[in-house]
Amino acid sequence: MNKYRLQAFVFVLVAFMSGCNEFMVVGILPDIASHLRVSIAMVGYLVTIFATVYAVSTPIVTMLTSKYNRYKTLLVLMAIFLVGNTLSGLATTYWMMIVSRVIAAGVSGAIISIIMTFANQIAPKDKRANLISWIYAGFSIASVIGVPIGTTISTHYDWRYAFFAVSLISLLTIGLLSWLLPHHMKQVQGSILKQLSLLKDSRIYIGIAVVLFTAATQYGYYTYIRPLLTTVLGFDTQNINLLLFVLGIASVFSNRFSGTIARRGGLELMPKYYVADVVILLMLPLVMMSKLTGFLMLIAITMLITLFSASIQLHFMDVAEQDYPQSTLLASSLSSIFFNFGTSLGSATASLLVGAVGVGRISLGAASYALLALILLVILNRINASHRYSNEAKKHHQSQVS
Repeated sequence: MNKYRLQAFVFVLVAFMSGCNEFMVVGILPDIASHLRVSIAMVGYLVTIFATVYAVSTPIVTMLTSKYNRYKTLLVLMAIFLVGNTLSGLATTYWMMIVSRVIAAGVSGAIISIIMTFANQIAPKDKRANLISWIYAGFSIASVIGVPIGTTISTHYDWRYAFFAVSLISLLTIGLLSWLLPHHMKQVQGSILKQLSLLKDSRIYIGIAVVLFTAATQYGYYTYIRPLLTTVLGFDTQNINLLLFVLGIASVFSNRFSGTIARRGGLELMPKYYVADVVILLMLPLVMMSKLTGFLMLIAITMLITLFSASIQLHFMDVAEQDYPQSTLLASSLSSIFFNFGTSLGSATASLLVGAVGVGRISLGAASYALLALILLVILNRINASHRYSNEAKKHHQSQVS
């Protein structure tokens, strides 16, 4: 295996490690609640706390550390993550668990941002999209494989060992990163205000809105995926893990295919998939009468929503590289930051609709977010096309003058 492939492997391993730490709590909620002597609802807040801290801290940590050597910064953040994750395994009280989750969440987003910038610079241009799609797939793999493994460890041994297993992966990852990554990378420094100038660009803030409403689309129905499968479609609860595994595998394949889309046209190819998304979400309440049709539709939605991941990530990083080089690290974090905010928006909307129209019709709210994302994506593509035309005109004019 050549050095580039080893680097690509460790980048995916970082995403897998981070994903396991974030998602694993969901599978071991009852065990944590029992040992810490609190309600399951109280432990459930750990998921909300993690997502909120992740979203808020990522841009702050990213901007504050951008002036330092990225190799050293990454290793320091990985060490902090290791401490936070290990403390989760050692927690003897609920408040200690909260502190440990805040520590891990506080650096997780910045770690992924730095990994993305390393990937962007290390990968050959024709392989960037493929590598970024694999990094996103690492999170899906954590959901599909990491969460069930963590649950199994918790069931047969102790929930603490699930966190200790992630700590072992973290130690391995730190060793590989220190060995494989270049110690110095080209980076442009800038003040916090100069870094934030990126957000004034319409290509960026409209792209952010696309990410936000795409995430809201996904969690506008996925938040209640279990009752959708059991109460609405009528599947036996014993089959839930298998059904969720199938949906997770679909997400992994979709993330991988997002790299192919990014190479062959990127965001310009995406509107047709969003149209399909809107149509399926509107049809979902009607097709839920059939187990097979309903589940196939859920697979289709899961795959369609995650197709944009590599394209939007490359879009943010390309804009920063060309026009805002001091903001490349911030640009690499935008997708994960606003996907978390979108997750909260979609979950809140789904919760409101459950009481108003019932679980079977919550996809109508998700469809409205998909439609908003589609409209914004069309606008973004037009702005990108106008910007490319303007750049080409300038180059043509300069060549004529010279």
